Amino acid sequence: MPDHIVTLDDFLKVPRIASFTMEVALRSEIPTYAGGLGLLAGDTLRSAADLELPMVVVSLVSRRGYFRQSFDAQGRQVESPDPWEPSRWATPLKTSIAVTMDDRQVWVFGWLYVHTAPNGTRQPVILLDTDSPLNHPSDRPITHVLYGAGERYRLKQDVVLGIGGVRLLRALGFQVRHYQMNDGHSALLTVPLLERARAAPGEVRPGEPPVELRRVREQCSLTTHAPVDDGPQVYSWALVKEVLGDEPVVAELEGLLGSGGLCLSKLALELCGAVNGVARRHAEVSPVRSPGSRVHAVAHGVHPFSSTSAPFASLYDRFLPGWVHDPHVLSRAERIPDDELWAAHRAAKRILIDAVQLTFGQRLDPEHFTIGFAHRMTAAERPGLLFSDLGRLRALAARWPLQVVLAGKAHPTDQEGKGFVEWLHGVARELEGQVPVAFLPNSDLELTLKVVAGADVWLNTPVKTKGASSTSGMKAAFNGVPNLSVLDGWWLEGCVEGVTGWSFGEAAPTGADGDAASLYERLEEAVLPRYQGDRAGWIAVMKGAIAKNASFFTSHRLVYRSATEAFLG
Repeated sequence: MPDHIVTLDDFLKVPRIASFTMEVALRSEIPTYAGGLGLLAGDTLRSAADLELPMVVVSLVSRRGYFRQSFDAQGRQVESPDPWEPSRWATPLKTSIAVTMDDRQVWVFGWLYVHTAPNGTRQPVILLDTDSPLNHPSDRPITHVLYGAGERYRLKQDVVLGIGGVRLLRALGFQVRHYQMNDGHSALLTVPLLERARAAPGEVRPGEPPVELRRVREQCSLTTHAPVDDGPQVYSWALVKEVLGDEPVVAELEGLLGSGGLCLSKLALELCGAVNGVARRHAEVSPVRSPGSRVHAVAHGVHPFSSTSAPFASLYDRFLPGWVHDPHVLSRAERIPDDELWAAHRAAKRILIDAVQLTFGQRLDPEHFTIGFAHRMTAAERPGLLFSDLGRLRALAARWPLQVVLAGKAHPTDQEGKGFVEWLHGVARELEGQVPVAFLPNSDLELTLKVVAGADVWLNTPVKTKGASSTSGMKAAFNGVPNLSVLDGWWLEGCVEGVTGWSFGEAAPTGADGDAASLYERLEEAVLPRYQGDRAGWIAVMKGAIAKNASFFTSHRLVYRSATEAFLG
């Protein structure tokens, strides 16, 4: 229930970092997130609270959630609304502001959700809502569905988040010292900043950018998540003018971005003084795709306590006290007795096996090697790579019994991704009796943690250079689970071959066939023999994952570096 003792006035006394994000993972009961972008926002919020860095998160209320995933008899994904009631968890705010769209006023109000850290620090989250009787019936649903269908709908959501969010913060009385954009969806927050930063004639200096652009850049930073195409975030100027009208700032944006349309990612890159890619490879690739984008890398991270299963949290409390507040303590993982570490892993694996049985009525074998995979069901993640050669997979399982647990959603409009979901269910039926495959529906924070912590190895198979940071692999490390991954995203920095986990595909011919052959080879020659025949050696890799990966890839470090290099600079 919301903490009604805390009032908005408690958060107006000090300047704050305003973090704008289309989605944010607050808790499993609040389905205002779809994937890694929302997970980053939630973990950043939690770490900022732990580190006592004053922040306010601005997002959409998404009353109907992203969607609830189920499967029909053929394994096809079925989507249904995943509604939640904001009044259960948040407090309505009395203040509202208006944004003009389609030549009428759209009133935007907010809900106050309060995150309280174990140290007592509280952080506010403002969830924007247009479902008001003051609004035209067609405008009330703007904040209903996260990433809803249609360009016009998504543009209106971007307007509410960016323009509406800044105006509401001002109306509520927040003191904002810096604006942080979590991806390009929030780039329109620059519009009210530009309006306020108009230059007096004497302030314009020859040969320099207009003073309003300089002022906005000084106030803004961007976290960009994956070097992928920007298509979903590009709107034609005709549509922009229909929605926003003939405002002077629209012409200014068109002059800044060119005739190709309103590309929110490009707008964010143009108007942010600091731009952070979430992995080193991202920083290397982005300048090629966006010349002059000034992307540098601050490796992503996950929130220590939220990423750690109960068996491992108890283990760390006993042998590495203080790890929650100072995750670097985990670098001393060699102090944990082998039998205690293995017992914690067995306990986490039983939790996963129980979850699979509850969902499917199928009991996986705790003695069998378990491969975990929980990613977006999209072509860039290649969820079918492990099953490229079923004969080879059967041969591996005949020698070393193994099983696979999958989870992940395909966006409702991604027909290729939905095809992967159906195909994987067909593969599971084909492998029945030889290689058990369980596809868990509707993954949320709690379920994903069960899969991450209960697997024996964590599989990550993105197309090279197109993967995001892949925080699930970092969460795996917090639970002593080694990664088996293409060298992309964070794994380029986290992989110490045979020490923290394993890589595959680098020496293989380019393409899926070469990567699949390399994956099978790595399983056959390195991973499975060590798991089955060298328990002490396997536990050493588990400790390596904890000591070298979990101790470093944390949202605590991410927040600290962002604060010193961008927020407070």
